[in-house]
Amino acid sequence: MRSRRSSPPLPEQACLPWHPPGLVAGVDEAGRGPLAGPVVAAAVILDDLHPIAGLADSKKLTAARREKLYDEIRAKALCCSIAEASVEEIDQLNILQATLLAMRRAVMGLRLKPAMVLVDGNRLPVLDVPAEAIVKGDALVPAISAASILAKVHRDRWCAQVHDEFPQYGFAGHKGYGTAVHMAALREHGACIYHRRSFAPVAQNLRTGS
Repeated sequence: MRSRRSSPPLPEQACLPWHPPGLVAGVDEAGRGPLAGPVVAAAVILDDLHPIAGLADSKKLTAARREKLYDEIRAKALCCSIAEASVEEIDQLNILQATLLAMRRAVMGLRLKPAMVLVDGNRLPVLDVPAEAIVKGDALVPAISAASILAKVHRDRWCAQVHDEFPQYGFAGHKGYGTAVHMAALREHGACIYHRRSFAPVAQNLRTGS
């Protein structure tokens, strides 16, 4: 399993040969690739006494299964936190830094402080606790899988709400990704208030939508 370990306080943090005892939080994000909306991160500390069956990478699950697991995670986890970085922050900072910011906010929002944080991917937010980045962690670590499900469901629900406000873009279907339908809507209507103006396909259609 490819990973990178770290210990605070520096962003590029030294490797730990061990994991400290205590609570472990899993962290993942949803919404890095879409052309609109916030990037969402979740942090989850699971309860070993209340295991949750069927945890997996959220992208491998059906929407109905994700919704069911979302409720189960919220009910059974020791604690969990969902946070966002806004469209404005994405445009100001860039999508990577905004994602790391959302992850940091999610960890800081946990009711219990973890002794270790496991993050999906190969980059770490700046935290005041030891952390490890795990490539494909959402398929390997149950707590990261749980975080990926919370983040995905939260963002999909955001897309459904925005669809009601701006139905001409079709957010409920494409979830903000640059599909042919979405690109056609951008060309016809221009960008709405939720589009990421720092993303090239949006910048090319930068008149305000109706």
